[in-house]
Amino acid sequence: MLNNNLCKELNTNQERFLRLKHSIDDYEAVKHKIKTGIEDDERIKYQKRKILEKLNATEEQWSDYKWQLQNRFSSVEDISDIINLSAEDKESIAKVGELYRYAVSPYYLSLVDPDNPSCPIRRQAIPSISELDPRGELDPMDESGSTPEELITRRYPDRLIIKVTNMCGMYCRFCQRRRLIGECDTHSSKDKLVKAINYVRENKEIRDVLVTGGDAFMLSDLTIEWILSELRSIKHVEIIRFGTRAPVTLPQRITPELVSILKKYHPVYVNVHFNSPMEITEESKRACEMLADAGIPLGNQMVLLNGVNNNKYVVRKLNQSLLKIRVKPYYIFHPKTVKGTSHFWVKLEEGLEIMESLRGHTSGLAIPTYIVNGPGGLGKTPILPNYLMWIGKEKAVLRNWEGKRFEIENKG
Repeated sequence: MLNNNLCKELNTNQERFLRLKHSIDDYEAVKHKIKTGIEDDERIKYQKRKILEKLNATEEQWSDYKWQLQNRFSSVEDISDIINLSAEDKESIAKVGELYRYAVSPYYLSLVDPDNPSCPIRRQAIPSISELDPRGELDPMDESGSTPEELITRRYPDRLIIKVTNMCGMYCRFCQRRRLIGECDTHSSKDKLVKAINYVRENKEIRDVLVTGGDAFMLSDLTIEWILSELRSIKHVEIIRFGTRAPVTLPQRITPELVSILKKYHPVYVNVHFNSPMEITEESKRACEMLADAGIPLGNQMVLLNGVNNNKYVVRKLNQSLLKIRVKPYYIFHPKTVKGTSHFWVKLEEGLEIMESLRGHTSGLAIPTYIVNGPGGLGKTPILPNYLMWIGKEKAVLRNWEGKRFEIENKG
């Protein structure tokens, strides 16, 4: 009888292990088709050679972030020499360019699949006629109404944002602050920065400061160090964070000199912004690993974007690949209703389906928080699939990632 029971238990366990094994067969069948930039390295290198030849540039220049910035692609004629554009595409880009600025670093342009109009990198970098859709608002989060001091956005009791520049390595087509880009790159003046830092100094409840833009790493090393030293001199400031897309769109900016400066002012955190597995290249990997080696925790803030990453398998591949380069998936942001970005908008159900597909099917480290930003400056609100089915005085009913219901006692 004991042997029979043991055999039954073994068979039950084997069935469960087999079920677990096959529960990710769907992902295993497609993940090789969802390439990272590292896995598509040969195509990217070919595009890089085309760009170097067009610009008559050297490998040494390519590795210089200042050269990358000086040679951003900002005309349809130049872009069409690198990726295949139809006459209609060219007309659309020119028309959108009259209203919204665009500029793409040579590095990021090399990631674009030249023959695929639906390439997720192209959708993020190259203007689309859909940007002329009048729906949406220029400032749906009412940042202007959350500004106690110029350059500052404050929505929470103990933390705030300082916007130090309107400059980026590449102007993303879904940008929430496209209203600030303007026609030229402008760093915030030192006088304004001093006033913003003094606001932090005078409000002792502020313990966490996020330095962003634009892209905070577009500032010079000298200015970044000055901001860090000023903030670190304020006793009640515990955490300093930087918001940057540089490791993704301009990884050459992450230099030993910059990393050395950041390391001097710990605890410093850096939030990066990968949206597609294709953005994980040897160069972006190197940039993130330099920061991680300096003891800087890295978190990824992905924006859920139609045609880029609104696919559960794409997000799983992205998040698992990020962990391999020591970047923790931190947030998935539901897209904001910014004017000119309606072609990126998705349904909330799509985000919830992605979150449901991650839990139990990959490690907890690869599961970010899905965030909806409340309109008018109401702040970040997390949403997730409903695992709590019912709660009473004595017990609660929940379901697990497989959909199995169970009860726990509710005692205290």
